[in-house]
Amino acid sequence: MQILAGVNSGAILANYLVLAGGASGGTSFGGGGGAGGMRCTVTASGGTPGTVETPLTLAAGVTYTIAVGAGGAAKVGTGNGAPGSASSITGTSISVTTTGGGYGAGNEGATLNGGPGGSGGGGRGNGTRSGGTGVTDEGFAGGGSASGNGAGGGGGAGQVGAAGGSSYAGGAGGNGVATSISGSSVTYAGGGGGSANTTTGGAGGAGGGGTGGDNTSTIQPTSGQANRGAGGGGGGADLNSGAGGSGVVIIDAGIVAASTTGSPSLSGTIYTFTGSGSITF
Repeated sequence: MQILAGVNSGAILANYLVLAGGASGGTSFGGGGGAGGMRCTVTASGGTPGTVETPLTLAAGVTYTIAVGAGGAAKVGTGNGAPGSASSITGTSISVTTTGGGYGAGNEGATLNGGPGGSGGGGRGNGTRSGGTGVTDEGFAGGGSASGNGAGGGGGAGQVGAAGGSSYAGGAGGNGVATSISGSSVTYAGGGGGSANTTTGGAGGAGGGGTGGDNTSTIQPTSGQANRGAGGGGGGADLNSGAGGSGVVIIDAGIVAASTTGSPSLSGTIYTFTGSGSITF
């Protein structure tokens, strides 16, 4: 974008992607972790209705703070996964925040349902359980389970996580959403696959989602991709799960910034923050 013609205030329009960290999966027949919430001005945001956000109006000389959410840590031992952390752009009259992914359920708590988040986590396998809810314009719900079925997959930015399959097969993570804000099309925020009581763990959703493990420890769960806000795979009997992937914040105002902190990468006028920092135009 560019400085607005004829505006003396130096107002600047900026496109953005704000993507929160994904959650980790649960253990002991655990559900997949939900992807981090996604809001974007280039192509759709996550969830329903998947609105294309309005570009930010920034002021020259004002410093804007960037927070990049961490992914949920892998669960070691019995229990639920860990939620992802929020990402944001904040400053004078500006606040854009997305919600960390919801944890995949393990054998902990009263309901064994997936946790709510930007995208919801998957429910634990082999029981009447539901996936966690997602946030409007950020992500979708996780998948549930039923008696005799595998654990549910975590929700993605573009799709509900699949329910656990029959014969204890894990549900796939929901797919993410592709955007070209970085200069080329990249898919972000895939959900993690649910674990299985067979050798069929759920596949990770497109956009970096981790795969689910199995309940005999033959297949290990994998982690969500870093800086894609992806959910981690659910773990089985060996009591470990895949970690959630960290988020990212991308800003393109069509001009080079006056200063930054946090060492973002720069391609043309596109700033990619993989860690927290700030930007001033």
